[in-house]
Amino acid sequence: MRSSSGRNSSGNNGGSRGGNSGGRGGSSGGRGNYRGAGNARDDKQGAGRPKKPRPEERRYDVGPGATQDGPKSGRGASARGGAKGGPRQGQSTGRGRTAPASSREYDARAEERNRERYAGKKDVKLPKTFPGAEQEGERLQKVLARAGYGSRRACEELIEQARVEVNGEIVLEQGKRVDPEKDEVRVDGLTVATQSYQFFSLNKPAGVVSTMEDPDGRQCLGDYVTNRETRLFHVGRLDTETEGVILLTNHGELAHRLTHPKYGVKKTYLAHIVGPIPRDLGKKLKDGIQLEDGYARADHFRVVEQTGKNYLVEVTLHEGRKHIVRRMLAEAGFPVDKLVRVAFGPITLGDQKSGWLRRLSNTEVGMLMKEVDL
Repeated sequence: MRSSSGRNSSGNNGGSRGGNSGGRGGSSGGRGNYRGAGNARDDKQGAGRPKKPRPEERRYDVGPGATQDGPKSGRGASARGGAKGGPRQGQSTGRGRTAPASSREYDARAEERNRERYAGKKDVKLPKTFPGAEQEGERLQKVLARAGYGSRRACEELIEQARVEVNGEIVLEQGKRVDPEKDEVRVDGLTVATQSYQFFSLNKPAGVVSTMEDPDGRQCLGDYVTNRETRLFHVGRLDTETEGVILLTNHGELAHRLTHPKYGVKKTYLAHIVGPIPRDLGKKLKDGIQLEDGYARADHFRVVEQTGKNYLVEVTLHEGRKHIVRRMLAEAGFPVDKLVRVAFGPITLGDQKSGWLRRLSNTEVGMLMKEVDL
């Protein structure tokens, strides 16, 4: 009895498992049948409609004769960058005009219409953005600051102290506008170089040629200003073996007047000669020395230093003829061993080393201009 029941139970279990798996198989088969039925139904529903093309098969450049597979002409124009449903290139707008073929042509036509619309009308005067904007020129403190007189606040203090004058009149109010090209601006009575002028003093060494370029390749003045953007030129000349002050600038009128005999700008030289020298040497030089090109006179002469027979003398004169100091002393009987120019007008050599270039201060530039009535 026990064994038979066991066999029956196992048989029942096997049957149930077989039934379950059969159910699963049936359910699987049911699912497969459902899918197949759905696909068939879709095929039946779409049998009478045209098949939609894939995205990569769509055409965006169709015109009025678009096929059923392509989009409408409006969408085609939109895909090419035009407005959706708008007229295509060269298509009539329906108002008697033709749409422009490109955006550039459209802009040209729009500009032409605007010119026709505003032709003959008076210019519209726009309101000023700030008081005094209708005035021309630059503010005085800005011009002074650019000329190197300090910050704008410092230049405003110069105006408050009544130290600035424009065209001969002292300026007391702030914000006055001037024209740097035409108006004459002075600070403490000295003219201000309001334009982009440059002024330098070079202590020329011996052996340097007084030219900006030398075709023979010798060292010249231009070698000291090669890094300057503005073209400079020298004021006057110095002998190749003569040392001392020589001015460089781009102010043509100032350079012309500084070398013109009419203005008589004085130059001071230190000369090393061998004595003994007579007491009346200074008087002889001041009275004039006869040279092959005429008389040459010194404005001032004095002995600076004496060491035995070696003398260091100072000669001041306003002439600028070639080798003038050397020729005068040699004609008087005292050839020059060494010559240095220590001053050109108000510009002195001071402690400036040989071969050094320095920019002149605003005060020095003003003194130079005053020297020649600028």
